[in-house]
Formats: sequence, C-alpha cells, structure tokens
Amino acid sequence: MKYFLGVDGGQSGTTAVIGDENGCILGTGEAGPCNHAGAHEGREKLERAVTASVAAACSQAGLDAEAIHFEAACFGMSGGPEDKEAILGSILRVNRLTVTNDAVIALAGATETGQGIITIAGTGSIAFGRNAEGRSARAGGWGYIFGDEGGAFDIVRQALRAALRMEEGWGTETGLRAAILHATGSRDANEAVHRMYTADWPRHRAATLAPLIDAAAVAGDAVAIQILATAATQLALLAAAVRSQLWKPGDAVEVAYIGGVFQSRIVLERFRMLTELEDGIRCIAPKRGPAEGALLEAWRRAGM
Repeated sequence: MKYFLGVDGGQSGTTAVIGDENGCILGTGEAGPCNHAGAHEGREKLERAVTASVAAACSQAGLDAEAIHFEAACFGMSGGPEDKEAILGSILRVNRLTVTNDAVIALAGATETGQGIITIAGTGSIAFGRNAEGRSARAGGWGYIFGDEGGAFDIVRQALRAALRMEEGWGTETGLRAAILHATGSRDANEAVHRMYTADWPRHRAATLAPLIDAAAVAGDAVAIQILATAATQLALLAAAVRSQLWKPGDAVEVAYIGGVFQSRIVLERFRMLTELEDGIRCIAPKRGPAEGALLEAWRRAGM
C-alpha cells in the first residue's frame, strides 16, 4: 500500500492528514504552530510540530510513525516555503515532497476543481486564485507589519488603537476598552498595549481576542462595527484584486472563504455582499479544509 501525506502548517497550529492509494483518508493529527523556521528555536518548533502531527495521524490510521514511507507529501506553510523544504526532507521519508504556501492548499480543498479564489482570514490574511489555464495570482499576505489587513491580529490591533484613543481623550467612546482590559488583566489601555510586546502575548494569542470585537459589534458598539466592516471590505478587495489578474469581467468565478475571522457573521455577510456585487462571482463555503487540500495536492502531483 502506498501512503500520501498532506499538512497544513500555520501560525495557530499544524494539521496532518494521511491517505492511501485508493483515495481514502486514514488518519488525522494535530500539533502546535510551525510557521517560523529561521531561528534555531523556530526550526525546533517546526520539527516538533510536524513530527507530532504526523505521529498522531499515524496513530489514528494504525500505522507505525517510525517506519512509514510516503509516496508523496504536500505541505502548505504559512510564512512561505523557502526555508522549510530542506528541514522537512530531513525528518520525513518521502519520494515526492512538495512545499508550498497555505493559500495554495486552502484553494485546493475549497473548490471541487482546485480553481477559483480563496480568501483566508485567520491570524493574518491573503487571497489566492488559480484559473482553468493553470495561472495563479495572489494579493496580500505580507505579514503583520506591512499587511494582513482584515486578519484577526489586525482587527485586535485596530481595537487596541481605539481603546488608546478613547483613554487619551481624542477617540470615540467604546466598550472595547473595558473588554480588552478584562481579557488581558490590564489596568489601562497603555498597559494592555505593552503586554502585546512581551513573549506572553505573541501574535497568535493576541489574535484570539478578535471574538471580543465581534461580540461588541453584535451588541451595537459603533467602533467595533466599523472595525469589522473595514476588515470585510479589505478582504473583499483582496479577492477582487486576484480576480482582476486572472479573469475577465463577467467570467464565472467561485470565491471561497476560510479562517476564524469569517466566524463573525458581520464580516462574512459584508464580505459575501461585496464580492457578489461583481457579475459572475459566487461566494461559497470551502468544500474541504486546507489539510485535506494538501492531501489532494499530494495525490494530484503523484498522478492520481
């Protein structure tokens, strides 16, 4: 029996899925984040997350993690694949190893054909598309300093800015300040911001505060509503930018969405409304998750 591996390695966690030569999924495993590999500790984190997630998938599948050899494996990595292929090749036994970015595997799983556009809004954000000719394009995904508009970290950052402005007397009154202070155990917004610069509050943990902004918006907080509306608009613009690169106006295109930010009904409804303003666009929920998309890519690249 030949075995195949798909892995979604991101800022919040790592998911591995093992399949066989008959197209059946045998097991799934999860572990911690593995998106950074530049520093020594980053490489150790990557190796630990991949090894643990694959071992968990093997355990569920009834396979020996120490002995398994994969016919093909595809990894979709947040933060880019360039510095990870050699590391992954050294810790896995695999004939065909493909290392790409998380947007590619998300799209592979999102639509039946692997064509269309995927807009990802998790901790960060990116839009990626591929057309019937095999051409691909992206927009966004430039990291938390220069990009990631509409992602959870950016939403929290905007909320913290609003809390600071309110505290200093030059911003609108908002319940976001009290919600953030309570969640972070801070005396004031200044202290909350300083916590975000410590090792106790890395970006992925800060991003977990995004549901607070959604809850405030649902409760009618005007500042929170505006933050989420802006996030949805930015995400729709990313999708539109990809569409303009790959399709002509009026062409039929599926736009899928994925990531924790879209759990906000406010964000999702505005995103859907904005994307479907263009003729030919249909906004859809993903058919499968990114890890299964990575497995599909492994199968496809092995000729299945």
